[in-house]
Amino acid sequence: MGAVVEVRGVVKRWGQTLALGGATCEVGPGVTGLLGANGAGKTSLLGLILGLDKPDDGQIRVFGIDPATAGPDVRALLGYSPEHHLLPPDVKAVDFVRHVAEVHGLPHREATNRASDVLWQVGLGEERGRPLGTMSTGQRQRVKLAQALAHDPHLVLLDEPTDGLDPMQRDAMLELIHRIGHEFGITVLLSSHLLEEVERICDAAVILNGGVVAAAGSLDALRGEGEGVAVEFDGDQALVDATLTTIYETGAVIRPEGRGFVITGDDQLFTIVRDAVAVSGIGIRKLGRRTVSLEEVFLGVGAGSDPSQDPRLAQHALLPPPPAPGTF
Repeated sequence: MGAVVEVRGVVKRWGQTLALGGATCEVGPGVTGLLGANGAGKTSLLGLILGLDKPDDGQIRVFGIDPATAGPDVRALLGYSPEHHLLPPDVKAVDFVRHVAEVHGLPHREATNRASDVLWQVGLGEERGRPLGTMSTGQRQRVKLAQALAHDPHLVLLDEPTDGLDPMQRDAMLELIHRIGHEFGITVLLSSHLLEEVERICDAAVILNGGVVAAAGSLDALRGEGEGVAVEFDGDQALVDATLTTIYETGAVIRPEGRGFVITGDDQLFTIVRDAVAVSGIGIRKLGRRTVSLEEVFLGVGAGSDPSQDPRLAQHALLPPPPAPGTF
């Protein structure tokens, strides 16, 4: 399938503030993460996709339609869950979702049925009669998601959908978003500043930095294949130290990463690690080519970069002279 959303050289200013400075990207089917720090232009881009604002320059197409000139036509195909939690406190959840469905053109009876059905889908079936003001933050986030889905949209825009949720609520919300994008067949554009969320459930990502698209594509393409090998050992510290010392003495560079180590050097790394393991007798939990994390992509740090140029990596780098046992 082709692109659902096409953004070409979009510029948007708010007074003297440049929100978007020539952003270009595409959003395809599945779940796409829209990543960026606060102020990177994520919410501004969502507003332009919805047709609520017009770009100062450039073009946007949503299902081939220009939201700047045909906003109602675009919004009929879209669902939107905003970041803020300003919901009417005295209105019941089912009445609120039904009202939004009616705004999108559904007849009253169909909107009522859809509101009830979608609230069950998001896990609020038994709570659908409660006033919104009595609900927790997690429940209100689910109500916002329900109203975005009630009219059966082709594309859903979610602006920080896990904001204010505890870890269990966040896990449940992410699982629900994954189902929407992969089981319900609805394209999802998820705006977030949390890398772990995007890496966990998204198929692709668009990374905004200073109003421009710094990187975009599938997660596999963005991360690529890192330099070196990643290894996790299974043994006591003395065996780990002995194995790492043997590897280090071959001229390889070693640094901790996660529960294991990243080893870089010549093309014989797998052979070097194998021989060191054979000498020490230690077990291996994991051994494979290192992949670049989405965090490294986001920060512009690729595999093979000089650790001394990045303080996050430099503090872990093992440099000459060889470390004494027990210091790894």
